Amino acid sequence: MAGPAKPESAAFAEGASLDPLADASIALPEKVEMKKTREGFGRALVDLGEQDPRIVVLVGDLSESTMVHFFAERFPERFIQVGIAEQNMMSIAGGLAAMGKIPFLATYGAFASCRSADQMRVTVAYSNLNVKIGGAHGGISVGPDGATHQAMEEISIVRAIPHMSIVVPCDFWETYKATVAAAQHEGPVYIRFGREDVPVVTAKDTPFTFGKGEVFADGSDLTLIACGVMVYEALRAREALAARGISARVVDLHTPKPLDRALIERCARETGAIVTAEEHQVHGGLGGAVAEAVVQSCVVPMELVAVHDRFGQSGKPAELMDAFGLRAKDIVAAAERVLARKRAR
Repeated sequence: MAGPAKPESAAFAEGASLDPLADASIALPEKVEMKKTREGFGRALVDLGEQDPRIVVLVGDLSESTMVHFFAERFPERFIQVGIAEQNMMSIAGGLAAMGKIPFLATYGAFASCRSADQMRVTVAYSNLNVKIGGAHGGISVGPDGATHQAMEEISIVRAIPHMSIVVPCDFWETYKATVAAAQHEGPVYIRFGREDVPVVTAKDTPFTFGKGEVFADGSDLTLIACGVMVYEALRAREALAARGISARVVDLHTPKPLDRALIERCARETGAIVTAEEHQVHGGLGGAVAEAVVQSCVVPMELVAVHDRFGQSGKPAELMDAFGLRAKDIVAAAERVLARKRAR
């Protein structure tokens, strides 16, 4: 199975203890590296700009928030500050792509996927233009900005649009690699990343293939399939489950579209139960995508850990992750439910 040689070593300091029964507010082990996914996006753009003069970056008045200021400083002649006009920015990016450029636009996910949905669908996707969309500050963990800025619908919106692809990387390095892969992929791509520092669970040399999931830890009793910051929570849940004698496989399914159906089917057949975990609405997200694949190949019990038909609210990021049930303990509870169903079959 593809994946890091020691998938847990990056997430947990050697010798660090993780109490499987502790509540979700448990402090991370001291040696865990914390970095922003959005910095991976910004750093990758600079390296891409060095390699390919077709790379152009547009932003909607959020240069430092999306970390495209790195590109602006290095390549001011290929940087366009559009201002608070996200719909226009999407259309401008489409025009640049039609002229042979590879435009990356950056704004908050709430504006990229919702406010600009019509332009993304008609101007970009309908003509299959080579536009790359950076949707920053995704999910509930944005924190105090509140419901209007907490984008939790991007996966369902984007994957429903023909020609669109979407990647939800789990940490700094995976966001960097996803951004590079997006530039190499012909066609429109949406990259969803967050605001806060998150644990670095991959390394510079961890395998990453656009459209393919990675098995980060093997297991035989069930499979935990996650994307974004929930990959780390799934790894924590695996440790807690192991303490209870349960063997959980962890899959980083960073690309909800195109979906790695072959890996999903293999996991379903080999472990017989699946729990999905995402910082996103339960309707139409990663869990829905996995369920669509499962019912068409190998039907097994599933549980979905996600936001259940609620808007967000203001609060500290960690508090909101707790309040909306997006922690390792919530994955553990879902695992216990799905295993009960598996045994009852």
